[in-house]
Amino acid sequence: MPEPRDFEVQVLTRHDVGTMRRMLALFGEVFEDRRTYTSAQPDDPYLAALLASPTFIAIAARQQDAVIGGLAAYVLPKFEQARKEVYLYDLAVAAAHRRRGVATALIEALRRVARDIGAWVIYVQADRGDDPAIALYGRLGMREDVLHFDIAPAGGGH
Repeated sequence: MPEPRDFEVQVLTRHDVGTMRRMLALFGEVFEDRRTYTSAQPDDPYLAALLASPTFIAIAARQQDAVIGGLAAYVLPKFEQARKEVYLYDLAVAAAHRRRGVATALIEALRRVARDIGAWVIYVQADRGDDPAIALYGRLGMREDVLHFDIAPAGGGH
């Protein structure tokens, strides 16, 4: 029998800007990139609009007000058929809460959202050497070996 969860999973809405900010702080901590995730955060109206967008999904795992895990995904309407794909962009769990089913619960919530919006597939990138992520995603889906390239926009970019 599975252990009872001591956290709740919540799909964020436009009313959850504060939770989204706590999730951004968690991403900065877990990914060791606080500058990207916390130094130039958008204002509240931007985050509220993003959370209300049909092309963005944010899901938080919480213990009371503390965000212990988070997931951000994008919905991609397809052109070759009338269907959607979901790209799981970021997933993080606080170090003290790993190996307790938090990441799996976040992905299961995303699977339900994907089903409800009529998505065809969820896909995610895992970097070589990130063995815990590769093991997690391998348990939940089919592996494809692909190459990823970052192409800067004309005139600059990152």
